[in-house]
Amino acid sequence: MKEISAKLVQELRAKTGVGLMKCKKALQESDGDIAQAIERLRQKGELLAAAGGNSEKEPAEGLIASYIHTGSRVGVLLEVNCDTDFVARNEVFQALVRNISMQIAACPNVEYVQVSDIPAEVSDKEKEIEMGRDDLADKPESVKEKIVQGRIEKRLKELCLMEQAYIRDQSISVEELVKQAIAQLGENIRVRRFVRYVLGEGITQQGDNSTEQL
Repeated sequence: MKEISAKLVQELRAKTGVGLMKCKKALQESDGDIAQAIERLRQKGELLAAAGGNSEKEPAEGLIASYIHTGSRVGVLLEVNCDTDFVARNEVFQALVRNISMQIAACPNVEYVQVSDIPAEVSDKEKEIEMGRDDLADKPESVKEKIVQGRIEKRLKELCLMEQAYIRDQSISVEELVKQAIAQLGENIRVRRFVRYVLGEGITQQGDNSTEQL
């Protein structure tokens, strides 16, 4: 049997949110193949369990947190939900909420939690823009559609918090960070909504109307 390194186990855990021992066992059963290990975890229902167990129950406890970035020019309000107030008071959960708040502050282009939150009109507008690009003018329609679809998917992911690389560990996404907390705390966790404030945003700068003294 192939030796399973701690690094490989950690990599699988980061991708799935499943506990370390279960990750190690799945890797042993898959001879160290990450893709096969993920498939085994899926077959055993471990991925569903790590993702929060009962998907029919909407978590209603949690925290509304605020974060002001250094310099007081960027601020964030964030709601993250969990199943119980006991977990909401847990240091691991509170650290997760703070880290996500800092992530939002560091991501000026992020507007939505996940891709499914993006309104259809936004996606349609992106498609309209991409279809009109000069570099696609001579492409066959079928090829153009595939290229445009790929570009739209990439663009929509850039707008979503859960798709971003975690600022403190670029090897995992924010979604994977949340899954790790779910596996550790044993409760469903959902990033529900956020607002990012930038000092002066939306204010039209007025010119100096003062009369120069001669």
